[in-house]
Amino acid sequence: MEGHIQTEIKNGLATIEFFHPAQNSLPGHLLSALASAIEDAGNNDGVMLILLKSAGDRTFCAGASFTELAGIKDFDEGKKFFLGFANVINAIRTCPKIVLSRIQGKAVGGGVGIAAACDYSMATQYASIRLSELAVGIGPFVIGPAVERKIGLSAFSQMALNAGEWQTAEWGKQKGLFTEVFDSIQQLDAYIEHFTGELLLKNPQALLSLKKVFWEGTSHWDQLLEARAEESGRLILSDFAKNAIHSFLQKV
Repeated sequence: MEGHIQTEIKNGLATIEFFHPAQNSLPGHLLSALASAIEDAGNNDGVMLILLKSAGDRTFCAGASFTELAGIKDFDEGKKFFLGFANVINAIRTCPKIVLSRIQGKAVGGGVGIAAACDYSMATQYASIRLSELAVGIGPFVIGPAVERKIGLSAFSQMALNAGEWQTAEWGKQKGLFTEVFDSIQQLDAYIEHFTGELLLKNPQALLSLKKVFWEGTSHWDQLLEARAEESGRLILSDFAKNAIHSFLQKV
């Protein structure tokens, strides 16, 4: 199976990196491994802070693996696949550590959802964002609660309905998805080094309490995201979705 998830722990900072050769898209096995890596870091007493990043310099995450989507044959397979994204979001939500993200390039679909789920997301000017799900016959159902929570219903609706339209990183900052946007990866990494260094000096108990405050009102998300995964699992079996995904794969 292609791709990897790697965790490096240094001075209390766990850096979790994911990679897939297809623009860092996330098939089921990587989603499962990513959720597990976040949970493991959260449970590690030697970890105070988590940084989520992807390999390469062009694309943070292209979202769901279209090859895997094309192979879904029934409802159970569809639900299981979309639960992969739900599990990553819930792993970030329930993790007792603050989770930061480094968004160096474009984010599509589930990639936007992962960025939105993180407690603090920093990006470069090249981090354009798009929710492409409607274009392939489904919708951003599983990631919707995380995106809406971060940028609001109006901006989420705009992205969900304009499935073919890219929004700039600056737009993402204005809407609250990104806290900082930098001109280059070098500037982004320098700021991350500075900011994580500052956070690692803070009271761990205070950070834990802040994490709980940030996520108040989301205790029902296990059930909510499962229901959303079921909705996506149904729609991905429609003729519209199958034809749209087939057309996309023919262009690649």
